[in-house]
Amino acid sequence: MSPSAVVKQKINLRRIAHVYYTHKNLDAAHQFLLDFGFSVVTRTDDRIYYRGYGTEPFVYCASKGTGDVFGGAGWVVDSMEDLELATSLPGATPIHDSDAPGGGKRVTFYEPIDNCPFHLVYEQTPVEMTETFPELVYNFPTTKHRPVNKTQRFKKGPAPVHKIGHFGLCVTDYKKAYEFYTSNFNWKPTELVYAPDTKEDITTFLHLDRGQEWVDHHSFFFFEGPKFHVHHSSFEVFDFDIQMLGHTWLTEKKYENCWGVGRHVMGSQIFDYWFDPSKFVLEHYVDGDLVNEDTPINRTMAAPDNLHVWGPEVPETFLQ
Repeated sequence: MSPSAVVKQKINLRRIAHVYYTHKNLDAAHQFLLDFGFSVVTRTDDRIYYRGYGTEPFVYCASKGTGDVFGGAGWVVDSMEDLELATSLPGATPIHDSDAPGGGKRVTFYEPIDNCPFHLVYEQTPVEMTETFPELVYNFPTTKHRPVNKTQRFKKGPAPVHKIGHFGLCVTDYKKAYEFYTSNFNWKPTELVYAPDTKEDITTFLHLDRGQEWVDHHSFFFFEGPKFHVHHSSFEVFDFDIQMLGHTWLTEKKYENCWGVGRHVMGSQIFDYWFDPSKFVLEHYVDGDLVNEDTPINRTMAAPDNLHVWGPEVPETFLQ
């Protein structure tokens, strides 16, 4: 780098916080979201905010509208300076007071490739955790950890959501999207996936570069396709038993399973994807990998067996 070169200051994201969706049939979406494991924070005639049992004031906002539309994800930034930097992004609003649960200051901008909104927030007020779960003790074939007469007992019901972990997009120009997101924010690739024929990257899984801090394997991913759309939003639940209780609950409620239950390769999460009544895909996941600045970037060729090591076959429409 020459002495005169200027390093662009990036906007520092601390974590993903929430997502926004609009539904034509808000009542049907609301019942699904309750069965999926969310709790209502506030509700009006045309908007409902939901939380998990963690400290985020809300993790999902559902609004009533004339179409089924993804309204973008919200991210917590490190400082007011980060919000000020964000006001120079495409279509950005001025810094303003957020009217959502938790309050704080907010900037919304629209990324320049597909015009998807992103919402950056600062100084939200966290909430108290509402649930705790025991970390179960397991008996293995030759090592028994659970004492005599100690049982494993569970209650049927939805799988309570802890937090949002990540979301993904199908973008219309991968190269431009990659350049925009990695040059303006502290997103760093954990995984790059390339096409077998061209050897060019077509998918990336990005984590937040927080130095030595342990962070989720990815908080954002995208791949290229002919039409922009949200792929899915993913929410963490406590453990595999809770996840399977949720799977059973959603199955008994006659919702449509998208894919799962299975174990991913990239990220290692145990996954369970479901269609909501608007045909958006939401995921329950547990046991994801953690990374930090010392984690090397992994680059692999796109192939069906890269997606999961066990579970049902990948649905034909899953990567569309």
